[in-house]
Amino acid sequence: MSTTQTERPQAAYALGHTPEEYDRLRMQARVWEIATGRLLDRVGLTRGTACLDAGCGPGETMRLMAGRTGPAGSVLGIDTDSSLGAMALAALRAAGHLQCSFAARDLTAGEPIPGAPFGLVYARLLLFHLPQRAEVLARLWDAVAPGGHLVVQDYDLRGVSVLPALASVDELARVITGAFHAAGADVHVGARLPQLFLEAGIGYPDGTDVAGRLEPLATGGALLERTFRSVLPTAVAHGITTEADAAASLDSFDRDATRFAGSPMTWPLLIGAWKRKERA
Repeated sequence: MSTTQTERPQAAYALGHTPEEYDRLRMQARVWEIATGRLLDRVGLTRGTACLDAGCGPGETMRLMAGRTGPAGSVLGIDTDSSLGAMALAALRAAGHLQCSFAARDLTAGEPIPGAPFGLVYARLLLFHLPQRAEVLARLWDAVAPGGHLVVQDYDLRGVSVLPALASVDELARVITGAFHAAGADVHVGARLPQLFLEAGIGYPDGTDVAGRLEPLATGGALLERTFRSVLPTAVAHGITTEADAAASLDSFDRDATRFAGSPMTWPLLIGAWKRKERA
């Protein structure tokens, strides 16, 4: 039997919409600023380009685009979280990026993307959360103007590790991964980007990029702990952990982060892929 629109799996965001989660998103975005800027420059984002940031979150990548496209260009951010989008737009406008705008859109609902086509369509850590990954990717490709580019960056969580291996880090990672799985996320989607491009009818990417980050556990563990706290309600709701076990896990992790403060910790891999749409 064919799957109807109402029977399709719906995206369930595991991370929540709290001020603490918004702060974590901003911190995460700043960490990947250089890696993202490198891809924007690689595809030749220039002044006057119309840009789309799909799943724009706190607007940090919109800021990178605005700095490159200048006042003659435009940057539209779309996200399902209208509150976060409004905050992002206010910050961008206050910083003088008047070419930025925001629209609340759910890319899984089949709604038209306003302002298309764009010279650059970009998405970071969007497909990770969506069951309809190839479908959404195809929709983004449709919004690319001839001669323009689609650029996608997403995580592969297999990169998370610490030396020496610590049980507390492994437990936080287990809960985080389990919560994402329960919400329908693909924690290895970054490594699957070339395959998804093919499934979406785009063709194999013109190029790929792999970015990593290595830092001491004393600082790198902050993202891990914040992510754990953000997904905890989802993890508890799905029986992946309990409130009591989570509290004990955080206590153990905090002790290890002090005891092994200098131990090297790797972040998830941020994997990018891009494709240029040929002119007719």
